[in-house]
Parts: sequence; structure tokens; C-alpha cells
Amino acid sequence: MKSNLINRISILLFLSVLCLSCSSDLDFDQTKDLKLEPVFVANLAYFNVPATELANTGGGLVVGDVQEFDAFKEKFFRDNLVKAELNFELENTIIRSFTVDVVLLDANNKVLETDSYPIPAYSGGSNIVKFPTEVFENQRLELLKKTVKIAFYVRMAAGPPLDQNSTGSLKLRSGATVYMVIE
Repeated sequence: MKSNLINRISILLFLSVLCLSCSSDLDFDQTKDLKLEPVFVANLAYFNVPATELANTGGGLVVGDVQEFDAFKEKFFRDNLVKAELNFELENTIIRSFTVDVVLLDANNKVLETDSYPIPAYSGGSNIVKFPTEVFENQRLELLKKTVKIAFYVRMAAGPPLDQNSTGSLKLRSGATVYMVIE
């Protein structure tokens, strides 16, 4: 019985100490100073064109593709985007040189910007070319925000003929890094 009384008194003292804990007023005005700066990385485009698809072309434009680009459809994204970086890597294992044109188009199919990426003919070994990052800030970023389509055009330079037995391929890998500020 004495042990039971001591346990009850101990529990009562412990609970009374918990009730005397410290607290302070919460300052919700601090949320006005909140500034989030997320960074997102995403794949932009990829293609792999085998040499056999380029057979019987003497040069000039050989492949073209236009893709919808609705990244800026959302107002939240447009309003909070402060910088974008586009990275392009091309690999050529075909015996001809190429130029890949990346064309940014607006809603009326008007060309906003064209960036060209030349890649030399394959001559053995590694033929991967990483191009400098395309940085979009300030006025150039506003131009990018108007983009609703991206076109990729592959132009082949003069050189040895390609046929159905030609080997190799032309690969493009690209990615985007976007920086946002949310206040």
C-alpha cells in the first residue's frame, strides 16, 4: 500500500512538472519573409537517328521535328521563373558531319530564336560533343517564356554517300535546369 501511494505521488509530481513547461508567443509575421528558391532538372529532348534513315540524301535538311512545349502554360511557373539553362550533347557515329538547329517558336509559329550545333563526322573513337550551356535570363528569359513549340532540324553536310548498309547514328540528349524564386 505504501508503494502504491509513493507511485501515485510520483506520477502527480511528474504531471505537474509537465504542466509548468515553457511556451512563447508564435510570430506568424515571419512567413512574410519566406523566400523559396527551388531548382528543377528535367530532360528536354532526345533522339537517335540511324544512318540508314539518312540514306539517299545528298545533304541539306534531312530530318525535322516540331514538338509542343507547354512548360510555360501555367501562370505560377511563368511568374516565378528567374533563370533557365539548356544543355545539349550530340554524339555522331556516322561518316558525315551534321548541324542540329534548335528553333524556338511562338504561338503563331514565328521564330523567336535559333541555336545551331555543328558536330563533326565520325572518324573513330568517341565523337560526343557537349555544347556550352544556353542560359536564359532577363530579356532572353522573357523570349523563352513565349515559346510554345521547339523544332529540331538536322542538316547533313556534303560527304561520302550513305546507303542501307551505312552504320552509326546521330544522337541528341538535352536537359533543362530551371531556377525559381517564390516569395
